Amino acid sequence: MSDLAAAKQILKKVFGFADFRPGQEEIVGAILSGAPVLAVMPTGSGKSLCYQLPALLGDGLTLVVSPLIALMRDQVGQMCALGVPAATLNSQTSEEEAAKIWRDIRAGALKLLYVSPERLALDGLTEALSHARVSRVAVDEAHCICEWGHDFRPEYRLIRESVEKIGAVQAIAFTATADSAMRAEIAERLFASPPKVFVHSFDRPNIALKFAAKDQPRKQLLRFLSARRGQSGIVYCASRAGTERLAEFFAGQSFETIVYHAGLDQARRNANQDRFLREDGVIAFATIAFGMGVNKPDVRFVAHADMPSSIESYYQEIGRAGRDGLPAETLTLYGLEDMALRRRQIDEKDLGDERRRFEHQRLSALGALCEAAACRRQILLGHFNEQAPPCGACDFCRGEILVRDGAIEAQKALSAVYRTGQRFGLNYLSDLLTGADNEALRRNGHDALKTFGVGADRTKQDWASTFRQLFAAGALRTASAEHGGFALTEKGEAILRGREGFMLRDDPPREKAPRQTSKTARDAAAAGARETTPGENQIFEALRKLRREIARDEGVAAYLVFADRTLLEMAERRPATLDALRGIYGVGERKIALYGEPFLEAIAQASD
Repeated sequence: MSDLAAAKQILKKVFGFADFRPGQEEIVGAILSGAPVLAVMPTGSGKSLCYQLPALLGDGLTLVVSPLIALMRDQVGQMCALGVPAATLNSQTSEEEAAKIWRDIRAGALKLLYVSPERLALDGLTEALSHARVSRVAVDEAHCICEWGHDFRPEYRLIRESVEKIGAVQAIAFTATADSAMRAEIAERLFASPPKVFVHSFDRPNIALKFAAKDQPRKQLLRFLSARRGQSGIVYCASRAGTERLAEFFAGQSFETIVYHAGLDQARRNANQDRFLREDGVIAFATIAFGMGVNKPDVRFVAHADMPSSIESYYQEIGRAGRDGLPAETLTLYGLEDMALRRRQIDEKDLGDERRRFEHQRLSALGALCEAAACRRQILLGHFNEQAPPCGACDFCRGEILVRDGAIEAQKALSAVYRTGQRFGLNYLSDLLTGADNEALRRNGHDALKTFGVGADRTKQDWASTFRQLFAAGALRTASAEHGGFALTEKGEAILRGREGFMLRDDPPREKAPRQTSKTARDAAAAGARETTPGENQIFEALRKLRREIARDEGVAAYLVFADRTLLEMAERRPATLDALRGIYGVGERKIALYGEPFLEAIAQASD
């Protein structure tokens, strides 16, 4: 039997999957051939399985280098739930646990060992591992090695040296986000010889994309979350204080909430993350410190209360939704203040000119995505040099964004900036354009300008939207870090003089009240495009209840028992025997032995 054929047998027996996901088979085949491998695959596409599965073939140990303790704990938990011997050595590992791990390594009983790059670099560990029959080193989140990346970790630079000390072992690396320059840097810094490179589509078609300019943002979030009450999700905030305020507010609205940011002590961070992983329907209000270590498959939404820092960060963060392949939704709120703050932060950092230009380009790309007048998914994938047809699922494709020729409004706004000396801010300029009775305008003599009142046919809110879109498009810049205000760029000059056009989006009107959806409708949405029946919903809820009880008794995350996708398929197909249960997605032999009978009983009772 070939290695790949054996791998497929293990795929079904251990993991409960009938076949590989797109892209996995060729990567697993290359790893089994012994080649060095660099794989770029979207979040949720099954990167981890590409090194976990080969670890079960052969006698050696697979060493996994991973950036976060939480991520290592999560993956070890998943492997142990499947009956795969796995462990992690980290700062929270007790001496007794470490001693047992080393006994298992020496006995050849361990298949996967997870360590951080910092731990790997410690004196003595690589030497000990050089005698441990390590077959390969798998580097997870390999983009962390890239200095200009969004998650740079200098300790990743030491991995290659550690691998060489361990011996002539196979090196493989995985990441979800790496453009051609980042791939070249990873290949150069991690591998002794050129790796086989696999780059698969960045598309996550099950994730619906939506952006909205901030307009009473707390109410915007309330509308979004109310329609998804009872689902698990993440709300990203730009500041620690923001996570605390929003979590407190939404807890007061009867949502199950946790807070996660680097300012919390480690014990509370771990407790909050464990609750998010183990319970259904919990919303995490978090900074970007939360996420890379979370592999919860049934996160149904990701919202950004503030604009992300870059498209790469945005892609990583929304990628935490819908890892089970079922539909998931996103909402990104952004504002002019967000964009101006990001630009000031870049300008105030101690960066070289080339790096500063690069960071400004990344921010401009994100602003263009926020203000896009085209399919969001096309623009997002285009950033990663990938072409795609209109997705039909984002807010633009759903007809929620109206676009028109905005050259005249843009010229009026830019003229107001120019004629007032390129030093005033949003409120002042909006008052000028609407002809407001403003003492400051009179004092400066600006009520006598030709632009005074030329925009009286539009509201201040309309002009705020226009200035925001011009700023996002790079037609305006901050006049000074000290005083703020707007100044024209070359692009702004071109639009003002009529050398370049400008398309303007109309911001949608405010919704009157939070939209509620019934529990049945939410279950149907979680099940995908096919609408579930009341009988299926009843079985699904009974199975979720059983799963919750088992997870609580065993002290594990609920999805480690069975994922939502598995429960939904059980509810639809209603298996009555263990053999029938084997045909369900994600049901391997160990899960059959542990949970088969109680779940069959629950299906039978709920079907009566």
